[in-house]
Amino acid sequence: MLDYIQGYLSSNVTPGQAGNVFWATVYILIVFGAISVAVMAMNWLERKALAHFQIRLGPMRVGPHGLLQPIADAIKLLTKEDIIPSGADKFVFWIAPLIILCAAFTVYIVVPFGPTHAITDLNIGILFMLGVASLSVLGVVMAGWASNSHYPLIGALRSSAQMVSYEVAMGMAVVSAILMTSLHGLGMYGVAANSTGTGTLSMIDIVKAQQEQHVWFFFKFFPLGLVAFGIFAIAMVAETNRAPFDLPEAESELTAGFHTEYSGLRWSLFMLGEYAAMIAVSSIAVTLWLGGWMRPFPHTLGGETWDLVFSLFPGLTFIGLAAIAFIGVVRMPKHPYFKIQTAGLAGFGVALGLIGLILFVPPVRDRIQDIYWFAAKVAVFMYLYIWYRATWPRYRFDQLMKVGWKVLLPIAIGVLILTAIMGVLL
Repeated sequence: MLDYIQGYLSSNVTPGQAGNVFWATVYILIVFGAISVAVMAMNWLERKALAHFQIRLGPMRVGPHGLLQPIADAIKLLTKEDIIPSGADKFVFWIAPLIILCAAFTVYIVVPFGPTHAITDLNIGILFMLGVASLSVLGVVMAGWASNSHYPLIGALRSSAQMVSYEVAMGMAVVSAILMTSLHGLGMYGVAANSTGTGTLSMIDIVKAQQEQHVWFFFKFFPLGLVAFGIFAIAMVAETNRAPFDLPEAESELTAGFHTEYSGLRWSLFMLGEYAAMIAVSSIAVTLWLGGWMRPFPHTLGGETWDLVFSLFPGLTFIGLAAIAFIGVVRMPKHPYFKIQTAGLAGFGVALGLIGLILFVPPVRDRIQDIYWFAAKVAVFMYLYIWYRATWPRYRFDQLMKVGWKVLLPIAIGVLILTAIMGVLL
């Protein structure tokens, strides 16, 4: 048994490919735990960022600067009364949030945080991710129908129509990126002699194709890669029902949309599934167009010196966060009521600083590189979600459908055709 566990450590493939059930289970638990913690952090960051956008403070009472607010929210939701409408289909009502949650987390089976930092690698990885992510709408429709209420039903129907509208354009954009994997020339418009023209649907191989071609697909056949990425970036906001495309849960029209009748733990599952789906589709975008786990400028700024410089970024990031925490400690009001708050924020800063120091240790520093750059790119998308919500008003439903069918879909088809032509001509 010990040999079975240790044998994988010298492997250069994912646990799923190696057939190692133990390490696959460990990876699943790590991913589930990390995503759950990321959702809690995202919830706090969104509330604080939106508050600063609107010149407010956001959560401040529970813990220093409200850092413990997500934990307080979790306790509240777990202890809150769970209500099921008398006319609801109880079984469907109960299982709907579980379908959304399972669909969101199942996607992470093939998300490549690094060359070997994935649960497994499928030769149809991108199709698996898109197919499973699409199943979340089934949970939305079931929740709206089972609630036996008008507002949830309207929200559920909106969600199904919205998904159909945007997934077609999203699929076309994805195919454009997959076409680029069949090319082997270097740079934006590079051509490779005796190219086999073989593409891939494997998530890991898609990143390796960008590594081989010395260019992120965001820049490939510029501006075609950029336009395809833009289409996907817009479609993924609609796919996750986020502002300004949050019509299925438009509080000004439908109270809370498809989950109006949900409360307590079941409502929290919807929220957890939504944020997990946001991270998942952001991971797809990073993998397809932004080089996945690759650091910035891996070929332009190559060599041992630059590798060392970029390897310091994870540690410096946590040291920087620790410095921000200590600045907050210094600025904290000097009042007896704030002693616990000040001590808590100082302790949080010390913890961040210790993590930063650990990340400077060479074995840890080298091992964490891939995950750090992947997570940093995903974090940019998560911030953009918040920025969109604070900036743009909600679209009307007819405007939403018009953008999907009359704007994004024709552009996506055009980009796909032009990408194919460029691949043949070059």
